[in-house]
Amino acid sequence: MNDLKSFTPREIVSELDRYIVGQREAKRAVAIALRNRWRRQQLEAELRDEIAPKNIIMIGPTGVGKTEIARRLAKLAQAPFIKVEASKFTEVGYVGRDVESIIRDLTDLAVQLVTEEEKRGVAAKASERAEERVLDALLPPPPAPPPPQMPTGFAQVLPASPAASPPQSAESQETREKLRQMLRDGKLDQREVEVDVAGTGGAPTLSLFTPQGVEEMGVQFKDLLGNMFPGQSKRRRLKVPAAQKAFEAEEAGKLVDSDKVRELAVTRVEQSGIVFIDEIDKVAAGQGAGGGRGPDVSREGVQRDLLPIVEGSTVQTKHGPVRTDHILFVAAGAFHVAKPSDLIPELQGRFPIRVELASLTEADFVRILTEPRNSLVLQYTALLETEGVKLEFGEDGVQALAEIAAAVNARTDDIGARRLYTVIERLLDEVSFDAPDQAGTHIRVDSTFVRERLQPLMQDEDLSRFIL
Repeated sequence: MNDLKSFTPREIVSELDRYIVGQREAKRAVAIALRNRWRRQQLEAELRDEIAPKNIIMIGPTGVGKTEIARRLAKLAQAPFIKVEASKFTEVGYVGRDVESIIRDLTDLAVQLVTEEEKRGVAAKASERAEERVLDALLPPPPAPPPPQMPTGFAQVLPASPAASPPQSAESQETREKLRQMLRDGKLDQREVEVDVAGTGGAPTLSLFTPQGVEEMGVQFKDLLGNMFPGQSKRRRLKVPAAQKAFEAEEAGKLVDSDKVRELAVTRVEQSGIVFIDEIDKVAAGQGAGGGRGPDVSREGVQRDLLPIVEGSTVQTKHGPVRTDHILFVAAGAFHVAKPSDLIPELQGRFPIRVELASLTEADFVRILTEPRNSLVLQYTALLETEGVKLEFGEDGVQALAEIAAAVNARTDDIGARRLYTVIERLLDEVSFDAPDQAGTHIRVDSTFVRERLQPLMQDEDLSRFIL
């Protein structure tokens, strides 16, 4: 388990502020949920198992930061995280994925996460082994001497001696050390060597179209085929750095204990896993949506299938059984037609915290364009700088962009901060196209530059609906 003691709720909110503008209530809610995980870990085992996570529903239009808050939170906690669309799942008996696949996919992601962590822990040893293998390829060891000839009558009496590598001469050892120093100094980077590396495409591929609820059987069947056709080494001719990198990956894989990885991954999922269920409102049967007839039966069925996972159950995965009692579930939806109260009561009770995210204003757009570490202004400036074009955004230009984005959102569908991408792409369309031919030029984006290119589209409402 990761030690989350250093992250107080205030520090978590501060970290989220570096990437997400506004939405303070939502940030506070997820910060408290993350801190409560650390608090629970400090309790005695008997009481610890009794404390369930307080799941969250985020209510707000698209593009206001719901997904980004959950994603940044998982990255901050270094926890297994998966985002799923509620509308992709169906009730058992209908065509589609069953909800247990959420936990199976989350466990697979956790195994990858733990494997990478374990490989980083053995990186130094793997690097040493890889270096020796590269040196063996550059300077093959002398062949082993033939076994001594034994008299016929003694062939079955004396035990065979174990195979041992022949001792290297002082001259050969000195040459090997010189090559080692040249390898570390990068003097052999252009040399090619023939090496045997583990093949990844040895097993035949097979697409499995499994019926609803039998996905795990399909996964196990593919694993069985992989065991029937184990990976074989493949001889390739590589440059020394590429060969060393391939050897490092191969040796790190050998040094990692797969059983330990599976145990750690399952524990990580059970204790710190985060599931983000987007579009939860699409499976809520709202008023006038059919009154419980037709597809609404399937919608309610999805909710009932989600209920055991959210309230706590055991899901069988290929890495072992996974308990979902302490996984944090964060649901989100716009709830334009349906309301949170349209969810079945049992599911409502499993999401005790409800946070409403506000629509973004013109002032929010100005902050989004300039404040975050990965702000759009910084991204587009860096992209065009690769072509030798210096792009400079003036304050009045940023203000004009925010004003236009807010106006288009008000006149058409409100898609939040995603509107800024549409507006900036349209604004810099000609600049991006001609950039390879304009190396060394300086372009200042001010209010005049913005309005000259976007005002005609703003005035034609029908055109702006299609382009902006």
